[in-house]
Amino acid sequence: MSDGDGDETADRRSRSQSDSADRLHDDLRSEYFVIVGIVEGFDQRLLTIKSWGVTFALATLGFGFQQGHYGLFLVAAAAALAFWLIEGSVKRHQMRYYPRMGDIEVISFQLWSENTPSGPASSPLIDWGFFTAPPRLRGGKSKGDPRRPSPWKDINDQPGAIRWVLLWPHVALPHAIVVAVGLALFVVGLTTGALGRI
Repeated sequence: MSDGDGDETADRRSRSQSDSADRLHDDLRSEYFVIVGIVEGFDQRLLTIKSWGVTFALATLGFGFQQGHYGLFLVAAAAALAFWLIEGSVKRHQMRYYPRMGDIEVISFQLWSENTPSGPASSPLIDWGFFTAPPRLRGGKSKGDPRRPSPWKDINDQPGAIRWVLLWPHVALPHAIVVAVGLALFVVGLTTGALGRI
């Protein structure tokens, strides 16, 4: 085998590796933006759940006053609780996509980041940018380098991270308020009889 044959083989191997890296890059970007679409779809579902829950619960509270039936306040509280639990469950399903988005961001950074005059740059960084933004918006120090994504910790290493989703304000409100008001009105009606009949 001549030196020319060895060079040709090395060139083919190099082109093959380059093609493979390009395919991986394209596949990861495609997967990433499919996940972004899925997460956006969940956002629409969450808004629908919240709007149905608020509409039904507030209409039931109003109907309870209109008809003088304090038992409807309990129905409103139970409905709000049900919608709250559904919203929490859907939010947990949505959150299961975040670690994979983070994985793709880290892999993309490790394999294809470029040095720029202001530091390393890579794409995509949507999830990482969202994670590092809050302190920066307040003028403080970022939780991490906004240009250099960190891997997600295993969800099992973060006790309570996903368990407490029901108590997050953007999930709990306004469901929690309707549950509290509905229960309070029901108790007032039950103990005093001042809000009509059951």
